[in-house]
Amino acid sequence: MFDFSIILQEWPTYLQGLGNTIWLVAVSLILGLTIAIPLGICRNSSNPLLRLPAWGYIYFFRGTPMLVQLFIIYYGAAQWDGLRGSWAWNWFQEAWFCALLSFTLNTAAYTAEIVRGAIRTIPRGEVEAATAYGMTPWQTMKCIILPSALRRALPAYSNEVIFMLHGSAIAGIITIVDLTGAARIINARYYSPFEAFITAGLLYMMLSMLIVWGFRKLENRWHAHLRPRSV
Repeated sequence: MFDFSIILQEWPTYLQGLGNTIWLVAVSLILGLTIAIPLGICRNSSNPLLRLPAWGYIYFFRGTPMLVQLFIIYYGAAQWDGLRGSWAWNWFQEAWFCALLSFTLNTAAYTAEIVRGAIRTIPRGEVEAATAYGMTPWQTMKCIILPSALRRALPAYSNEVIFMLHGSAIAGIITIVDLTGAARIINARYYSPFEAFITAGLLYMMLSMLIVWGFRKLENRWHAHLRPRSV
């Protein structure tokens, strides 16, 4: 039978894991989005010096598992003599920094593809109208293309946020006490995998529902002009 006493006794451990998971995912998403927007613009550029490096970055991080990327950063960084002798080594020795870096680089690649696709769906007439109005290419990108593209990208980006939340479960492998790491600790203490992991799964589900609700609110607000008008 499901032993609720274990959950009640270990609730502080779950709260610690929940806080670490939310922090890791939120910060990596924010940093990843700041990288993804210019990366998506470069991916749509006609200049190969901008387009090809962006394509290579996106292809690598979308083509390899995030767990492998995490291991490369966490375990592989020690092989670089120059890194070990630099100030940055103090950061790379921290598990949370390696997880944050790998999550940021990974979500930036996926988000950049979302941004690239959203930019390509912008109606040609909007760009032509901006040009006719006398806007420069930078002004058109800043005031017309990006705001419209980011609104259109909301449904796809909500999936990326949920995938990032679920993918963050690998952080527990490198000693970080996230939700999955907390469940592993509790399972090791009581040998009760059902109680430990079902509770973690329910907390992940709760976070996913909050994300879906939040993006639904954003879509209702930013896509209000697309809804049919009542007569």
